[in-house]
Amino acid sequence: MKICVITILSIALLLGNSVKLRASVTGPVPSDGEGPASQVSQQCCQGPAAIPGIPGLPGPAGPMGPYGQPGSKGDLGQQGHKGEIGQIGPMGERGAHGNTGSKGDDGIGLPGKIGPRGPPGLVGAAGQAGVKGQKGEPGETPDDSSQQVAFTVVRTSTSDESTSHDTRLPFQQTETLLPGTIFDLETGTFTCSVPGTYVFTFSVLKYSNHGRFDIHLVKNNHRVIATYGETNQRGQLSGSAVLVLQRGDTVFVTMYGRAYGDSTYNYTSFSGFLLY
Repeated sequence: MKICVITILSIALLLGNSVKLRASVTGPVPSDGEGPASQVSQQCCQGPAAIPGIPGLPGPAGPMGPYGQPGSKGDLGQQGHKGEIGQIGPMGERGAHGNTGSKGDDGIGLPGKIGPRGPPGLVGAAGQAGVKGQKGEPGETPDDSSQQVAFTVVRTSTSDESTSHDTRLPFQQTETLLPGTIFDLETGTFTCSVPGTYVFTFSVLKYSNHGRFDIHLVKNNHRVIATYGETNQRGQLSGSAVLVLQRGDTVFVTMYGRAYGDSTYNYTSFSGFLLY
């Protein structure tokens, strides 16, 4: 459409220029408007139309116009309503029963619990069983506060040589052993039967011309005190300790080396007594 309009305007401009050109070539003719000059002028101006010229080339495209303003945002559509939950469909028909499986092998079970003991059987014709008596009242715990515990034991012969510090020194004879006092001569061990505070003493003669000699006073498995004898030298080793004992605690003497013993002078002894 734009090209047609431009073409028409171009033709019109060419025709106008052609008329002006003819008028300028002929030139003005003096006339009063009624003479031959006037007629000639009229004939020139009213000559036949010229052949239209070739249309000119279209002009260059104009610059791009400014962008238009963005349009307004459309309204959001309303959210549709949630549909209703449909009805539960009818229950399907029950399937047919499956085939019964074959019986499994007999398993080996664990033995059952032992049943309660049955009542005693009746006594034979020789006599009838007597009625069982009622359980007696529990006895009173004996009062140990007045019980005395004391011992003194001695060696009457030289001991065998010991190569271990855990060897218990045995004794052969008791000089003092109060009732209720528990002492094992073979292992040289005192066992507490009355809880309390005790005093223990020992005196051991090292065998002459012998190697190293050690003596320990031991409570249960704990070494309380220790003494030491020089090599190739006779000597009397002694010690004492106050110990708090509970019922069942043990106290004994261990040796490393060889202890001397004599039935007359009792060079090796072990004593203990309940203090309170």
